[in-house]
Amino acid sequence: MRIAVTGAAGRLGGRVVQLLADRVDVDVVAMTRRKLPTEAIPPQVEAVVADYADPSALRAALRGVDTLVFVSSDGPDAQMLLHHRNVVAAATAERVGHVAALSSIDADTASPFCYAVVNGLTEDLLLASGVPCSFARASLYIEFFQGWLTEARATGLLRLPAADGRISLVARDDVARALAALAVGEPTGRHHDITGLESTDLGGIAAIAAEAWQTPVTYVDIPADTYSAETAATGLDPWWLYAFSSMFASVREQRWDRVRDDYAQLTGRLPLALHDVLSANK
Repeated sequence: MRIAVTGAAGRLGGRVVQLLADRVDVDVVAMTRRKLPTEAIPPQVEAVVADYADPSALRAALRGVDTLVFVSSDGPDAQMLLHHRNVVAAATAERVGHVAALSSIDADTASPFCYAVVNGLTEDLLLASGVPCSFARASLYIEFFQGWLTEARATGLLRLPAADGRISLVARDDVARALAALAVGEPTGRHHDITGLESTDLGGIAAIAAEAWQTPVTYVDIPADTYSAETAATGLDPWWLYAFSSMFASVREQRWDRVRDDYAQLTGRLPLALHDVLSANK
């Protein structure tokens, strides 16, 4: 089986490549936007430069591929959606037999979160293309959220505009394992929710971080406008300020409050616990 992976230079795509490269029954194609150093990928993996913005390069990379692990692009939402259209068009033109696509728990064009809209539209594109597909709808990554927790570790306060929103944070490695499992299986034609073991509000997340790090951390809910003003003052790029603000709006709507056992069914493993991931990164 020949499996291609987009975003192979990133943390998630790179981990999927590693997991698949360990299998003797899989030939892996690592698709990246730019050429990587030889030592950056396993020696048995074929590296191909195929930018999301280059339709012809995408088609060339997918020629003869049985399965595509479609890890999302990034950046502004309009650019991201264009990139995703290019990938879907290339997979369709090259008659890829199965697309195992990354999506999100909140994949909904009615969501306030910009990337939830992109993921909802991308799922629609794939389903309309006729290419057999499976979706790994991931919750928010522990490692992503840890940026705010690390700041709170220094100040003692987790100041975010999440109200009483609950999130089932999931480890990035678990998402990679779910995508790898989907890639070597038959297309399911549906989505699989990849969540953590529990869903908790930010007060609970702060308490888990405090216990794991043996450092006081308390959640303080702040108005969305206050978050925007304080974050803008740090010099964060306006796009990411908008993206993060829209994400917290979706958290306030309880769009990430979901716990499912799909990950265990796909991999035979339990998802990593938030406490354990934070404890390992003291």
